[in-house]
Amino acid sequence: MKAESLKAEILRLARAHARQTHASRRPGGPRKFTPGVTPVPYAGRTFGNEEVAAAVESALEFWLTLGPEGDAFAKELATVLGIRASVLVNSGSSANLLAVAALTSPKLPPERRLRPGDEVITCAAGFPTTVAPIVQHGAVPVFLDNNPLTGNLDCVRLEEALVPGKTKAVMLAHALGNPFDLATVLAFCRKRGLWLIEDNCDALGSLYAMKGEPPRPTGSFGDLSTQSFYPPHHITMGEGGAVSAVREMRFKSILESLRDWGRDCWCASGHENTCGKRFGWQLGELPAGYDHKYIYSHLGYNLKPLDLQAAIGRQQLTRLDEFGRTRRANWNHLRRGLDDLGEFFEFMLPTHARAWTKSGFRWDDSGCRSDPSWFGFMLLVRKGTPFSRLDLARFLEGRKIGTRMLFGGNLVRQPAWVRLRRDHPHAFRIAGKLAGADQLMESAMFVGVYPGLSKPMLDYMVESVHDFVRGEKRF
Repeated sequence: MKAESLKAEILRLARAHARQTHASRRPGGPRKFTPGVTPVPYAGRTFGNEEVAAAVESALEFWLTLGPEGDAFAKELATVLGIRASVLVNSGSSANLLAVAALTSPKLPPERRLRPGDEVITCAAGFPTTVAPIVQHGAVPVFLDNNPLTGNLDCVRLEEALVPGKTKAVMLAHALGNPFDLATVLAFCRKRGLWLIEDNCDALGSLYAMKGEPPRPTGSFGDLSTQSFYPPHHITMGEGGAVSAVREMRFKSILESLRDWGRDCWCASGHENTCGKRFGWQLGELPAGYDHKYIYSHLGYNLKPLDLQAAIGRQQLTRLDEFGRTRRANWNHLRRGLDDLGEFFEFMLPTHARAWTKSGFRWDDSGCRSDPSWFGFMLLVRKGTPFSRLDLARFLEGRKIGTRMLFGGNLVRQPAWVRLRRDHPHAFRIAGKLAGADQLMESAMFVGVYPGLSKPMLDYMVESVHDFVRGEKRF
């Protein structure tokens, strides 16, 4: 059998195997669901036959390192986001690491370059690797409070947090897929000449509309934005992530250099002399003509994913709109089903929304709108309620319903940050009180809305929360 025919047969069998083996991973979840027996995860991989075939085909090519599939995926992602360029990395955490590192590059204007001791404004409650890279690069995170109903930054103290000449950037995540107040944050950054990094890891497919403008994808507003393709996220390539240069192409070469050992050379893998003068450079204190492929302009890393992962990511990206519609529908299904429990729970609101109704959201007067592709459905236990968030979490876990806290909660309460404050009192700064972040830490949790959930699973989640509140088998 000729190689091409043999390959076609292998891929046919791969698709057939996927149909039989991975049916429960398709959108809409498993066909058979037994309440209390079948797990209801908070998130997970959702994929079809084509992702499996793409992975097998890439393995047959045996390129292994990042190559043609990676190049194609990066371009397709940039097109979806509507930005200049995306650079693939091996995780969302690595993406955040590189985004902060890019602001330290000597290739940026000296007055805007992030240096040790400079400050980056962020918010207190969230995932640790949104903030850790700031400290890892010698800068100082300045923690502001969260709005417990949106999960995002409370923008009231932005100006108060600023130290002119020392504050260089703002770095924020879109909490659980809910866009933060981009209009306010962007206006602040532009007025003060600050960089903005959007951590879009939990929000791919979410939309935000400025007043009088059409909606745009989150991840397309800041100077840099980051993505994660870990299995719980909106699309997956296993481990994997991306950093996007939103408007300025100079960031692309900086990011690629930092990702690829810090090298100055921009030759793609397998290419030797893209610039046409491989032996014609004199940089640093190296001898003239030193091989450009071994000249290093940054203190970099090796954070590339595999080409096989990118092949999977390309197939997943074609499902992004479908996945987003399902996430929104699942969130609304839970919101309708739990609406009668408002005396016990506060429910998350999209940024700029004032209230939820069965016919849609009521909005504030800003003229801005947000349309989250939800990462999860948050339940915020009201103060004075006769049960705790921990009681509810234990009950749902006992019914095989997966739950998660709002990631690290108030990060300054985490052991690593308590120790950091003790060992290095000036390693971070807190601007104002963190009552909202504490409330999220103490009273918030979320359940899943990902596309692998079926309607019976969603109904079981609604029924279980009602059972808990009624006190049936609570403890």
